[in-house]
Amino acid sequence: MSELDPNVDMALAEERAHRRRLARSTAVFGAATGVSRALGLVREIIAASAFGAAGRINAFTVAFQIPNLVRALVADTALSGAFVPVFSELLEKGERARAWRVASTIFWLVLLLTAGLTAAFVLAAPLVVELFGTPGGDFDLAVGLSRLLFPIVILLGLSGIVVGVLNAYDRFTIPALTPVAWNLVIILGLVLGVPAAGSQNAELYVYAGSIVLATLVQLLMPVPWLRGLDGRLRLALDWRDPAVRRFFVLMLPVTLTLGLINVSTLIGTLFASRLIDPELAPRAIDLAFRLYMLPQGIFSVAVATVLFPTLSRLAARGDMGGFGRTVDTGIRQIGFLLIPAGVVSAVLAEPITRLVYERGEFTPDQTPVVAGALAAFSVGLVFNGWMLLLNRAFYGLQANWIPAVVACGNLVLNVVLFAALYPVGVWGLPLAVSLSNLAGALALAILMWRRVGGVEMAATLTALARILVASVAASAVAVGVWWALDAALGREILGQLVSVGLGLGAGTVVYLGACRLLGVRELGSLLGLRPTG
Repeated sequence: MSELDPNVDMALAEERAHRRRLARSTAVFGAATGVSRALGLVREIIAASAFGAAGRINAFTVAFQIPNLVRALVADTALSGAFVPVFSELLEKGERARAWRVASTIFWLVLLLTAGLTAAFVLAAPLVVELFGTPGGDFDLAVGLSRLLFPIVILLGLSGIVVGVLNAYDRFTIPALTPVAWNLVIILGLVLGVPAAGSQNAELYVYAGSIVLATLVQLLMPVPWLRGLDGRLRLALDWRDPAVRRFFVLMLPVTLTLGLINVSTLIGTLFASRLIDPELAPRAIDLAFRLYMLPQGIFSVAVATVLFPTLSRLAARGDMGGFGRTVDTGIRQIGFLLIPAGVVSAVLAEPITRLVYERGEFTPDQTPVVAGALAAFSVGLVFNGWMLLLNRAFYGLQANWIPAVVACGNLVLNVVLFAALYPVGVWGLPLAVSLSNLAGALALAILMWRRVGGVEMAATLTALARILVASVAASAVAVGVWWALDAALGREILGQLVSVGLGLGAGTVVYLGACRLLGVRELGSLLGLRPTG
């Protein structure tokens, strides 16, 4: 074929080169994200030791979730989900000058919008916090902390545009490293600033101030790398450009989707604070969520982030076959990584929680509460990862209302499950989230299959079944090794480090071996990110 048609030969060579670039980008992004998540775990260990899971730290947890909800609505992922397809399409058409003018306009409009929202919230903070009762037993503290934290909405909004531009040019390394710097700044605040504070309230203000400073660093760090591209962000307000209007049209359903997801989280916090235990439940769920997000952030975020610009370009070209194969690859790779992580973290939830958190102000009686929440979250780990990828795939198609409708249904289901499961205790709320994630992932997968004919459902289901079998074998070995060593080495930190570490290590070896015996091809294609049909 290549002798008769050199263009086909060149196209195949370009596709292979692009896959190698994707593989390198995914590996680098995953490694950088892994470092960031590891530092995030260190951050949470230090915070748990300093503040525990009970008491006024729950005021901080609620105060941080309020600006985090608004951030999800108008900044960060909401922006990139609408911005990258529009910006990538203009670049694909060769309209580079226009693409940068549109990016500049969106940058300044986002600044104006988020600044206005921040000012409005600072005034309305007492009314918003009042919805949560008296989190942590200190209403005024929660109000003050929320006011201090709210400027992160502005910083993350601008950061979303900067990172979106870099991702559209397949530049992932620096954006992946910015969370590393974010965590380092907060860790320094916890280690140096918190001990110097004169009261627990002051310590929590130092913690909040460190987050704001870290978010500023996260915004500024990637800016110098914009200079190496073929344009620059400048002062521009060309809101009449149809691409700017299309950005906001696309952003509305993305905002609705992410907003509904985070509204669900906020409703869960309301149940935890008002109906379970205002001085333990919100923070216990938050600590479990941090552990749950460790594999999520390393694996599924890396796959979805790196594939997103490619999906946007394939959609812009009308290459639905390539689009479907790319989605299929992402689903299998996320399953290969997150199914074993979810099973193992569920069965080893208590020793993992004990090893990570149980020291200082975090007392042994708090461990089972956090562990129960972690186990319940872990049930839905892979489904959350698939939802992330499938949402991005629909954004690449500029079919943004489909994830919004699914998110709306998920919110209703989540609230019903919250109401049904909160009486069982703290772990009932994370279980409700996991069941909703399962339903949401299934709905998105069916809708994607109907829209794009290239997804090979039978092959994917077969691969996932083999992965599940290997994961069950790995979890059985991990529990067995931990149990034997735990009985011999005891519950001191060194003994738990050895027992949990070797249990996880043995489970990993068994998983990889079982995948090889079962013929799981994702084992070989992991780094290549090539379709495995």
